[in-house]
Formats: sequence, structure tokens, C-alpha cells
Amino acid sequence: MKTESTQIKLKPYSITELARIYGVDPRTLKKWIVPFEKEIGTKQGRFYQIPQVKIIFDKLSLPTDITIAA
Repeated sequence: MKTESTQIKLKPYSITELARIYGVDPRTLKKWIVPFEKEIGTKQGRFYQIPQVKIIFDKLSLPTDITIAA
């Protein structure tokens, strides 16, 4: 059975948007991010910037049905 792959655009994301990508509650995602806070750095306002999002995707990996759009 073939599953459809969803592409995700690399852009600034809020914690809520990232949690939606991973299919978890924002509080759960915050807990997952804690071990990597020094590498990720602080958000700019409500959003993690593109380099920070890349680190989050690298550390947590993407759900299997999602790929990053070029």
C-alpha cells in the first residue's frame, strides 16, 4: 500500500505550527525540544527562524510521511 507524502515548506514556524506537523500537543513538543535548546537558540517573537527549524527537524526528524520542499 502506497502512502502519500506531504511536503513541508521550510519557513519560520510557531510552536503550535510545529506541533501540528508532528501531530502532538504544543506542550509535548516543547518537552521534546528542551534537550536541544542550546543548539536551537531562542525564538524571535513567536517564531523559530529557518535555521532553527532546520535544527528541530534534524534533531527530532520528520514524521515519515513528510518531506521538506526544496
